[in-house]
Amino acid sequence: MNAELRNVVSLDRVLHEPARLMIAGLLFPVESADFLFLLRETGLTKGNLSSHLGKLEEAGYVVIEKGYLGKVPHTVYRLSRTGRTAFRAYRAQMEKALRHLSRKGYSS
Repeated sequence: MNAELRNVVSLDRVLHEPARLMIAGLLFPVESADFLFLLRETGLTKGNLSSHLGKLEEAGYVVIEKGYLGKVPHTVYRLSRTGRTAFRAYRAQMEKALRHLSRKGYSS
């Protein structure tokens, strides 16, 4: 088995969880996003989204900024520098593994 394919075992477990990968993927191309945007785009429940954002924050991948728009609470999320680096590394590792599978004839 090729080293690129074996390296899939060492994928970042925080990002590899599908909901967290989706959140990081949504945050990667933007400066920041608010909770309602992430809620709408992910289709997760409020509790599930909050839980996954908390895990990303614990890992140092997401920065949470709480404030107000007028008198209404408003929370904004952005990928930290560490989160951006982790997302790039995850993506590169997956791309290498998928290229390997393609070359070996495993794709449909």
